[in-house]
Amino acid sequence: MTPFGEKIRDLRNKAGLNQKEMAKILDVTPAYLSALEHGHRGQPSWAIVQKIIRHFNLIWDDAEEIENLARISHPKMTVDTSGLDPEATKLINLLARNIRDLSPEQIRKMLDIVDQ
Repeated sequence: MTPFGEKIRDLRNKAGLNQKEMAKILDVTPAYLSALEHGHRGQPSWAIVQKIIRHFNLIWDDAEEIENLARISHPKMTVDTSGLDPEATKLINLLARNIRDLSPEQIRKMLDIVDQ
């Protein structure tokens, strides 16, 4: 699941909507919405993000949060390390190979480092 998928699932559940109802509101298929929520699809389009913001009447910080989550929620990233230090390439490759073995705590620690 992506951060964006987790957030829209939470919004949908709090509103008491099932995937079929939410998909109709967004004018997408239930299968697409499910794939988006589970992180099996890439970033949503700007139009879908705006429909979510409008439907849930999100303003200011909440709307910005949804937009930011959409930007950072691509489940299959490509990282270009050309021209960087060889250690950067090593880091990305090790992370890609071992990401599934990291605990949530280890991931949070790494996020804290990268966010600084």
